[in-house]
Amino acid sequence: MDEVTTYPDALRWLDSFAGNTIQQNRCMQMEKSVRDIRFLLRPRYGQSHALIIGINRYRHAGPLGYAVNDANAVYDRLTRDYGFQTENVQLLLDEDATSEAIRRAFLRFADQDSVGIDDRVVLFFAGHGATRRGVRGEIGYLVPHDGDLNDLSTLLRWDELTRNAEIIAAKHILFVMDACYGGLAVTRAVGAGSVRFINDMLKRISRQVLTAGKADETVADAGGPLPGHSVFTGHFLQGLDGAAATAGGVLTASGLMAYVYGRVSADAGSFQTPHYGHIDGDGDFIFRMPHVADADGTSSEDALFVVPYPEELDTRSGLESKVSRAKHLLAQPDRAIELHDFVIDELKRFLSATAQDSFNHDVSYSDEELTQRLAAYEECTLDLSVIEACLAYWAGDAHRPVLRKVLARSVDRLEASGGMAVWSNLRWYPLVLQSYCAGIAAVAAGRYDTLADVFSTEIHTAEESRPAFRAVADAILAFSRTELFKRLPGYERHHTPMSDYLFKLLQPRLDDALFIGRAYEHAFDEFEVLLALASAQAYVKEERSVWGPVGRFGWKHSRSSKAPLEAAFVRARDEGEQWAPFKAGLFGDNYGGFLKAAEEYRLAITRLNWF
Repeated sequence: MDEVTTYPDALRWLDSFAGNTIQQNRCMQMEKSVRDIRFLLRPRYGQSHALIIGINRYRHAGPLGYAVNDANAVYDRLTRDYGFQTENVQLLLDEDATSEAIRRAFLRFADQDSVGIDDRVVLFFAGHGATRRGVRGEIGYLVPHDGDLNDLSTLLRWDELTRNAEIIAAKHILFVMDACYGGLAVTRAVGAGSVRFINDMLKRISRQVLTAGKADETVADAGGPLPGHSVFTGHFLQGLDGAAATAGGVLTASGLMAYVYGRVSADAGSFQTPHYGHIDGDGDFIFRMPHVADADGTSSEDALFVVPYPEELDTRSGLESKVSRAKHLLAQPDRAIELHDFVIDELKRFLSATAQDSFNHDVSYSDEELTQRLAAYEECTLDLSVIEACLAYWAGDAHRPVLRKVLARSVDRLEASGGMAVWSNLRWYPLVLQSYCAGIAAVAAGRYDTLADVFSTEIHTAEESRPAFRAVADAILAFSRTELFKRLPGYERHHTPMSDYLFKLLQPRLDDALFIGRAYEHAFDEFEVLLALASAQAYVKEERSVWGPVGRFGWKHSRSSKAPLEAAFVRARDEGEQWAPFKAGLFGDNYGGFLKAAEEYRLAITRLNWF
């Protein structure tokens, strides 16, 4: 393969094997790697090229106010901040931006002596767009300076650009169109919330596009966040100025597009919804990647980044729709794979939203910050937690592995962290929420086998590995030692502030999803009792003083058989190894050891003197 030096060469090399039975096996083995051409690409950029177009004055269409300003500002950002050499950036404004001039300028990128395989290309267009209905759907057009909306031959068909992009060797091409038009078919090549290595994205082909709006929408040519710029380009420029970058300073096209989508969709002066995604490939255009490359451009290290999703206006359905979909898929055993993918998509969104970049641990403590942080974690976690509750309530044998997987993978972003201990400890709050929702649902349904799955799921972090019940118990202990939940308004004098807080927080969501009704309090208390007893048994096995998280049942405890802890102890003692939680495997197979630990814990609770 010494003769293969460009992407087109690689494709021709592959095509040369067509019909050659001798080489057929080798061709099949090499096809994917050749199509990616990752073996040809380097984890850095060569040259950076751009074609920037802005049209205010049209020969046959109404004028625009800020398209030229927008184009000039993008030119300044690329050449000033992102390493685009002025000799590689062409700016076409007003009468210079004719149909012929745009085509000629774009096709110059196909010159392999000028644009290499490791290069990147940006095409920015600010002007009018148009849409026509064809027999197979909408067709989108860009309107050049000399374009006449009544004469399609004078317009620039959008997919003409994408087809011609196939002959451009550059591994990454980003189209940014401050225009509204239809007929744009894109995919989300990398799912939101996915984790990718920057170097890997640099070694994959990508053709990405971001447009200001769709066919039936009107671009707002004024009133944006920056004076003198459209709504779309104003937010785009703010994203380039750093608003769309990660906390580590990494700025990718995916991050920029998600940022612009969210801001433009939510802007009070906007009546448009941007459209974005991949039209080819699964790489990502990288604007900035600090601390990843040496001065000479060679890679010195790699770094993971999280593919984001829009924050201001998420494309996800509401919780009610998600719960409905989860129930629908759970009711059909032959759709277990579809259920898996649905839940994993929600998990990826959760992981993206709870990445450490979003929760700085060096922030000084204040009660206000605590309240805001709890609310932020809850907003990120509760949709996933309620879906897990549906799994725990209705899951069959084919579905329970999904529940275990979600719990186990939900700590993927938990890394050893400096900063304030209170914020580091609070990283575990999402796992507590998930475990409570799944556990309460399992108890409400009498599914102690599912609860055993929840408790025994191994939670792996860089520091250690432990079953989920132990990770949750340890988190609650850390919260208790710092009296974290006692700092919340209205909970200062509560014996069990976290338990009381979660009792009220989770009730409406679980009742809407599962209609538990008045049985909710019983299920909540029983779950907390079983969590405490599992922890107590683990402590006794380790020959430590008995301990388990004390929930609301602690101040309800008495010798009355109706008190939650006493009721569980009496049933466990009277029913022996046939007691449903023990029979389901919640406490292993040593009934005598469990009963001993339960008795010790029961006596320890009595000493609290809360009743």
